[in-house]
Amino acid sequence: MSNHQFLRNLHIQFIEQLDKKQDALEYWYSEHLRLSGVYWGLTALQLMGCPDLLGRDAVIKYVLSCQHPNGGFGGHPDHDPHLLYTLSAIQILLMYDAMDHINTYAVVSFIQSLYDKDTGSFKGDRWGEIDTRFSYCAVACLSLLQALDSIDLPRVVEFILACRNVDGGFGSKPGAESHAGQVFCCVGALAIVRQLDSIDRDLLGTWLANRQLKNGGLNGRPQKLEDVCYSWWVLSSLSIIGRQHWIDRAKLRDFILSSQDPETGGIADRAGDVPDVFHTLFGIAGLSLLGYEDLEPVDPMYCLPLKLTEQLGLHSEPGSK
Repeated sequence: MSNHQFLRNLHIQFIEQLDKKQDALEYWYSEHLRLSGVYWGLTALQLMGCPDLLGRDAVIKYVLSCQHPNGGFGGHPDHDPHLLYTLSAIQILLMYDAMDHINTYAVVSFIQSLYDKDTGSFKGDRWGEIDTRFSYCAVACLSLLQALDSIDLPRVVEFILACRNVDGGFGSKPGAESHAGQVFCCVGALAIVRQLDSIDRDLLGTWLANRQLKNGGLNGRPQKLEDVCYSWWVLSSLSIIGRQHWIDRAKLRDFILSSQDPETGGIADRAGDVPDVFHTLFGIAGLSLLGYEDLEPVDPMYCLPLKLTEQLGLHSEPGSK
């Protein structure tokens, strides 16, 4: 049994205090991530059963202030629109049942504008970087908007599969090194469009299971340190393909719990480091996937509360085959 307890009340306080640190330099350094930060904090609160602590009206107003006339969202007001932040915006609005505040056709049009029909890939923004992260963001957004028929899905799947490597993992683009974050993006997108049969689950599961180190933590690729965020990227992928039991779940749980800050709340990348809202969400989401008591179940494909994706008719049991 673990000696660590889940510091639920401290984590709630940690998230509540985040927007009250405007005198800190780090607050302004992270301005470009602010919209995603709201998503990370809100989702963590939802999984802890406290969905209303951030102030619904204020959050919705802030999200709307990040939208551009072309339908996309930036990471903060007056920042360029990007697929990463567009997904965060849609996730937040869905958790607040506030999609009626925006023109979803404009959002779909923005996503379509970033699609490259020649390769089946997506740019993150108008500047043109291509990455499987953006394929996931586009597919997840369109799925949440019930608009997957607005793109050429077979071509999108073809690009994702072209990013698969001989070790079973996936990279950011064809020929790029396998990385657990990219694995989630590719496997998550394939799961959403019901194309998991295209991958070798045992080969991929072996690569993912090998990400666990002796201390129970997971890393993103070989020869790297453990990091709490991979408790999500690796474990969600294993859950999607039905191979979660291939790792030592108890040791992973203990690693996540050991990374909590017992004074301020919040979860760090590993024990002794400074906590942040990014690792706090993905540590809590990892614990949820592990079935930790007193946490709401999380959907491994969307990193949203499972009850929400079930209400939307989006959840399935992708790992059951």
